[in-house]
Amino acid sequence: MAAAAAVSSPLALAQARPIRLIVPYAAGGPIDVTARLMAERVKDSLGTVIIDNRPGGGGNIGADAVAKAAPDGLTIGISAVATHAINPWLFAKMPYDAGKDFAPITQMVRVPNVLVMNADTAARLKINTLADLIAYGKANPGRLNYGSGGNGSAGHLAGEMFKQGAGIFAVHIPYNGGSPAQLALLSGQVDFNFDNLATAAPNIRAGKLKALAVTTLGRSPALPDVPPVADTLKGFAIDTWWGLVAPAGTPRDVVAKLNSAFVAALQSPEAKTRFAALMAEPVTSSPEEFGRFMKAELTKYEKLVRLSGAKVD
Repeated sequence: MAAAAAVSSPLALAQARPIRLIVPYAAGGPIDVTARLMAERVKDSLGTVIIDNRPGGGGNIGADAVAKAAPDGLTIGISAVATHAINPWLFAKMPYDAGKDFAPITQMVRVPNVLVMNADTAARLKINTLADLIAYGKANPGRLNYGSGGNGSAGHLAGEMFKQGAGIFAVHIPYNGGSPAQLALLSGQVDFNFDNLATAAPNIRAGKLKALAVTTLGRSPALPDVPPVADTLKGFAIDTWWGLVAPAGTPRDVVAKLNSAFVAALQSPEAKTRFAALMAEPVTSSPEEFGRFMKAELTKYEKLVRLSGAKVD
């Protein structure tokens, strides 16, 4: 009887059967890559972790699958700035409640965004710093434009936040994804973008893009010579993050065990090296800390989405 009770407990089940880690995005992207790295690193402590990609709906399909899974420790998922901070205000109808339907485990990653210009455009307009860009915008109202991966995307919201803080106007040009937006910037169709550092870094190094500022409060180790926007616009901070959640109602001892295993994996030298190649910074937290962080992000993005006017029916 004791053996039967042990096998039926969530902790024992997590050892005896594979854990499913739902990634709400397609295979191959930075979130998927980091999830697979973590799955490999925790196999000694948690057993086999299977990656289940559930892309679609801006991440909502995969997040909803986590929310509606049994709270037994056998299904966990990735939470991201889109699924747990932006989408609840962007989509007219949501299949889950970002604030109530999940049990936080730990934050995993933070990736700075970076304000970049086409290098030739920056040279032609004599823009070498963020202050130069703001001065040009004020002196030439309506002449600037910026691209993003779509209405309500992180790049769009960062652009609107920047415009408001700087007191300038720039036309927003949405594209169908981050890659088309970057191609538009590289070809000179738009003047500047707020891009993910991992995506923009190769073209910054190649001299095709000029990095004016990063969007974290402090400097990024990946671009130590590039100042943060916050040096010019106090308090400006908007970056990409993701972490781990379980369905609401998952027992606290199960959440604690998952937290311990993934925090140890995130702090390993191998993880830090692999993440650095992706321009990503491992970030660990307690379940309580991650819960407070996601709540604060949800509040922050309500204002930004409303400011942008973006909506998805």
